[in-house]
Amino acid sequence: MTLKEKLSARSQSRAALLAVNFYNYETLKGLLLAAKATDSPLILQLSESSIQYLGLNPAVAMARAMLKEFEVEGWLHLDHGSRIDLVKACLDAGFDSVMIDASEAPFEENVRLTKEAVKIAASYKVNVEAELGYVAKLGQDQEAEPTRVADAKRFADSTGIDALAIAIGNAHGFYKQTPKLNLERLREIRAVTTCALVLHGSSGIPDDQLQEAIRSGISKINLATETKNCFMKKLQSLLADSDEIDLRKVFPKAILEVQQLIAKKLEVIKI
Repeated sequence: MTLKEKLSARSQSRAALLAVNFYNYETLKGLLLAAKATDSPLILQLSESSIQYLGLNPAVAMARAMLKEFEVEGWLHLDHGSRIDLVKACLDAGFDSVMIDASEAPFEENVRLTKEAVKIAASYKVNVEAELGYVAKLGQDQEAEPTRVADAKRFADSTGIDALAIAIGNAHGFYKQTPKLNLERLREIRAVTTCALVLHGSSGIPDDQLQEAIRSGISKINLATETKNCFMKKLQSLLADSDEIDLRKVFPKAILEVQQLIAKKLEVIKI
């Protein structure tokens, strides 16, 4: 099943897929161990910076090989692609899904770039995601108005987008205080759109709010910050008082931290 089909089915049944960023072999292995153990499908995400770090083709080859090795139903997604040429490169490399993020541009420019991405992706028959509204990135002010209902409808209708990330009190990175999602706004947007709705910035959102967001219409939940944080914190603790230089002895314990985190998240969204 394609990701576009899977998200459409989840949207209709008020269920969600977890989409998690990976940064290297070790974090990827942790994600897939969790998906395998919980018998869950999983979206593997690569950001622009991760693509620059790993290399586009090596990253794709590694993700495909690992999905096959672990026998996990999964898809590869470009997270927050800022350029049309990058979207095209990822499509050519075999991504199942791409995101064009022009959310910080004026509304009409966001529509224009998104329509261009949708047009390019049409022949590849892949899922295309965009973002509308202010979902704070790392270091930005986390206080903002949610995505307007009328704007969401006009944007979805104008672009033909498959998935739309919206702002409902969520933010990328860790939260300065416990977030409170605007679930009423989510339900209003769900009522006027047919595309899959996406929640970015799930790191730190309480489990009960994630579950209620799914019931209210979210079909894709993105996770990144918690994954790299738990991996790095475990490594730091292991190496603080150790002279060990064999990474093959150190990394498995950090991989286990990622596996346990993602397994818990996957169980949370199985409502």
